[in-house]
Amino acid sequence: MNFPSANTIEVSVKHPHMDQLKILHLSDLHINKKFTLTDINRLLLKCKYLEYDFAVITGDIIDCKVKYIKEQLQVFNKLALNKTVYFISGNHDIVYGLEDLKKELSHFIFMDNTSTTINFKGNQINIVGLADRFSKFFKIPRDEKKVTNYLNTLIPTIFLSHQPKDYTFATSNNTSLFLCGHTHGGQIFPFHFLVRLVQPFLAGLYYKGQTAIYVNKGLGTWGIDIRYKANSEITILNLISKSVK
Repeated sequence: MNFPSANTIEVSVKHPHMDQLKILHLSDLHINKKFTLTDINRLLLKCKYLEYDFAVITGDIIDCKVKYIKEQLQVFNKLALNKTVYFISGNHDIVYGLEDLKKELSHFIFMDNTSTTINFKGNQINIVGLADRFSKFFKIPRDEKKVTNYLNTLIPTIFLSHQPKDYTFATSNNTSLFLCGHTHGGQIFPFHFLVRLVQPFLAGLYYKGQTAIYVNKGLGTWGIDIRYKANSEITILNLISKSVK
């Protein structure tokens, strides 16, 4: 598998405590039996020399049962040897075995329906994650009320969810940054138009009220192993506060 070079995106945020924070954003790897150890090591090498403060993965790490890709996931787990990695569930993770995935990615921090606080240059930043909407079909908790309480804070907050349509939780709570994936950027044109019928955003950077929104096109593919006019991405989000002069 060929991985792209990392792309740096400048993201305007309102809160000055987030200025110059750099986030490695990955999404939708869809690791399956075709995803070789060489592929994983190549991805890790791409990330190794990037400059960032922590990494987030916004769901759909796997695309088959974990028992078939244990070695790949054990190697991928090494991403956390460089910097802290936070991840949330995607619909494919839930279908193929979220609990098994969590066990293999023991070095990553699982963020579904939870919150954690990091220190960045002496200031607190909140990171909040929400379980995917697909979880209800598998009787897995998706605690929207708890997550809303986590978002309702004066501390600058980064909100992680798999699907773009969860952006309303961020905007209604003046959350500084919302990160998601799921869409693959349409993956194959003209399916872009079909994605836009069910999701509010397709790919890239958007702003709604006080919230910056980034939709990652992901690295893997689903269904057909082809991308057309929706390139995969490894992205560094460089947060810039306009209130800092």
